[in-house]
Amino acid sequence: MSELNLRPASTDDAALIATIHATSWRETYRGLLPAAFLDNDVVTERAAHWQARLNAPGADRRLVVIAERAGEAIGFACVERQVDSPWGVLLDNLHTLPGHQGIGVGKLLMRAAFDWARAHGEAQVYLYVLEGNAQAIAFYERQGWQPAGAEPDHMGGVDITALRYVYRLDAGNEGTSVDG
Repeated sequence: MSELNLRPASTDDAALIATIHATSWRETYRGLLPAAFLDNDVVTERAAHWQARLNAPGADRRLVVIAERAGEAIGFACVERQVDSPWGVLLDNLHTLPGHQGIGVGKLLMRAAFDWARAHGEAQVYLYVLEGNAQAIAFYERQGWQPAGAEPDHMGGVDITALRYVYRLDAGNEGTSVDG
C-alpha cells in the first residue's frame, strides 16, 4: 500500500477540495439530501464555498490539509477556531473519497486537526454530522467522540438535523483512539 501524506492546502487547491467535497457528499448523503441538489448544484455550490473560504481573511484561525496517496489527493480536513465557541475548535470538514476509506486517511486527517488544536492551546474539538449519516457517526464514535446535542440546519434546500459531537484533547484521549 502506498504511503499516506498530508500537505497544507493553498488557495490554488479550492477546485480540488471542492471536487473531493462534492464527491463525498454525493456518496454519503444520497437518500439524506435531495437528488437534484447532489446531482446538479453541489459541485457549483462547493466550488464557490471553497474559493471564498480559502481566500477569506483569518487563515491563521484555520488549518486545511489535503491527504494524498501516491500523489493523488484522496481526502481533506478543515479545522477552525471559532470566536467565543463554548465547544472548542470546529472540525468543519473531514472527507475521504470513496474507494480510499478504511485505510487510515480519516484517522490521519483527524490527528492533524487534533495536533493543530493542541498547538493553539485548545482542550476540545467539536464537529457536526448529519443525522442519518450512520457510517460517519459510527466512525466518530469508534474514535472516542461523544454526542453533545443537536441543532436544526438547512442544507441542499431542506431542513436537516446536525448532531454535535465533541472530543476532549486531554491526556486520556491523546493518541489512544485515533492511533488504534
